[in-house]
Amino acid sequence: MDKGISSRPPQAATPPRPAPVPGVREPVAREPAGTRLRLSGDLERAALLAVADLRAMPQRTVEAGFACGRLGEQRHVYTGPLLLDVLLAAGPRFDPVIGKDRVRFLIAVTGRDGHTAVMSWGEIDPRYGGAAALLAARVDGRDMDSDGPQLVVPGDAAGGRYVSRIASIWTGPATAAGAG
Repeated sequence: MDKGISSRPPQAATPPRPAPVPGVREPVAREPAGTRLRLSGDLERAALLAVADLRAMPQRTVEAGFACGRLGEQRHVYTGPLLLDVLLAAGPRFDPVIGKDRVRFLIAVTGRDGHTAVMSWGEIDPRYGGAAALLAARVDGRDMDSDGPQLVVPGDAAGGRYVSRIASIWTGPATAAGAG
């Protein structure tokens, strides 16, 4: 039999993987795929991040509270990287010709339950609002590996933007969202 001929059917091409975010490890295999969050949008480096990847980035710890319509007053200690740091590591494609291009960018954070909260880049940029929004990888000292990260927006009186079990984060100019 000729060694150059195979009786096996051809295998489907493997889809390309998103480029890694500098300073972030490959997702840890022990974490369920559903707990990884996808960074996408107008970015140089889209990524698929596990909670462990978020813990590998510089961490902030904040104590924050909010009113939950279902559970009442909530107060927790959250630890994780700033949302700004995670997005900057992914390389937002701001137009260098437009001096204030970054204030056109929106950020949409979506949980696995479909709940989405939208922020503007100006809210988290220290040159504008400077909100210390973070992606909690730990809540009250408990690692969020099995649940997925949570968006925390200290200073919000209501918990609507505290998106739990984040599945995706999209960022891009408002014109891409149809607000042009």
